Amino acid sequence: MIRFENVSVTYEDATETALHHVDAHIPEGELCLLVGPSGVGKSTLLGTVSGLVPHFTGGTLRGRVTVAGRDTRTHKPRELADVVGTVGQDPLAHFVTDTVEDELAYGMESLGLPPGTMRRRVEETLDLLGLNELRDRPIATLSGGQQQRVAIGSVLTPHPRVLVLDEPTSALDPGAAEEVLAVLQRLVHDLGTTVLMAEHRLERVVQYADQVLLLPSPGAPARLGDPAELMAVSPVRPPVVELGALADWSPLPLSVRDARRRAAPLRARLEGRTPPAAPAPAPEAPVLAQTARLTLLRERVTALHEVTLALRAGETVALMGRNGAGKSTLLGSLVGLHAPTSGSVSVGGAAPHRTRPAELLRHAGLVPQEPRDLLYADTVARECSSADRDAGAEPGTCRALVSELLPGIPDGTHPRDLSEGQRLALALAIVLTAGPPLLLLDEPTRGLDYAAKSRLVALLRDLAARGHGTVLATHDVELAAEVAHRVVILAQGEIVADGPTGEIVTSSPAFAPQTSKILAPEPWLTVPQVREAL
Repeated sequence: MIRFENVSVTYEDATETALHHVDAHIPEGELCLLVGPSGVGKSTLLGTVSGLVPHFTGGTLRGRVTVAGRDTRTHKPRELADVVGTVGQDPLAHFVTDTVEDELAYGMESLGLPPGTMRRRVEETLDLLGLNELRDRPIATLSGGQQQRVAIGSVLTPHPRVLVLDEPTSALDPGAAEEVLAVLQRLVHDLGTTVLMAEHRLERVVQYADQVLLLPSPGAPARLGDPAELMAVSPVRPPVVELGALADWSPLPLSVRDARRRAAPLRARLEGRTPPAAPAPAPEAPVLAQTARLTLLRERVTALHEVTLALRAGETVALMGRNGAGKSTLLGSLVGLHAPTSGSVSVGGAAPHRTRPAELLRHAGLVPQEPRDLLYADTVARECSSADRDAGAEPGTCRALVSELLPGIPDGTHPRDLSEGQRLALALAIVLTAGPPLLLLDEPTRGLDYAAKSRLVALLRDLAARGHGTVLATHDVELAAEVAHRVVILAQGEIVADGPTGEIVTSSPAFAPQTSKILAPEPWLTVPQVREAL
């Protein structure tokens, strides 16, 4: 169905090849998972399937890509639209209409499908993706995860033969991610749809893959093969595979179920030991921000209801909950983006919605879900220089932070040409340059591979040790297990759980990390904890 023949891509003015020597054939009716570190060319490879590369992005495509027998060099994206459905990393760039139902219908209207067929498929997709309650909502009012589901739904309704998905579960809560993956499974198994998917959260998807297409490093040839065999040599691996490698299991497990069946000897070795406790902030540590019975209405919807929360110096808090629970709204309230309807918010002793942004940045800094909202210069170097000036920091401070988070980003690159993970690293470095005591991160691991996430964890631990408070609004249970002292779970704008990380995440199947599920009832949360104990 999809054939890559010695495919390479070079962008104009680039010093290195973006994609190097891909030879692979993906048959009809298979789910192929595209795996590799950040910046290795995964999004570029996906773009060659839909024809966006090179027709839209520019650059030089060498070799040949065919989809259902159509050569993407001679067929532009509009000539492939009836065969290929594409969802990119940024759902906002995908939307054409204003409301959910209109967006689901738009692709079918473009293909001239009969009204009766359109109506039936819209209803089916609303039910498949749990979007029925949102059908009349303006897309601009939805959470990032809800927008992601709408974007996926809009490419499902035309019933394409090939689906190309770039980080489809990155902004979804664990439950919604399972629903989307179940839909993809049904499309593959029942309808013979071919799915090519890039995803950094391998713990969610690797067990569903029929094949893995591995891009090991820039310049290295791609490899296509059995998921377990390629995970053994992949530079990016989910916790279940890392734990299997640590325990010397062969073949390596890809699912929690496979790992649990073989984990009895490992549980026996760990019996009687306890994971090392992360140093918690002192109870008398100063409060950096707090809310008191905070209620907030947005578009006549109660986004937050009587939220009372205190955030202390040296504390890392993971804010979790399903899409639309109010996590981003709460972070926005802490930086003055939303005025309380009732109750109060205090950051650094002042009400943030009444404080000038330049003054507020001395107390709290937000890295939003869309990092591009903070980026306005035309090169990475100019973004960094501007951040140094605005923060009154030593020249080179921001650039050093970018290199620490994600090495290898060239100075002359335009921010829009960076991958999602690279843009996040740049936006995070810009906010950190100002050194605010309270750091607010909205989905900070979206687009980051495991190595980049490990560097982020080290940075956050260092910030906590230096007395900074951090709040992470995240669906990444592995990140919460690694770095958070405390987990707060929101549901329908209310706090439903608030306590130590180990206690909260292990009590919920949805929010438990893979290591915890495999080694339960032993209290282990992460592979590094197990490695240290052994």
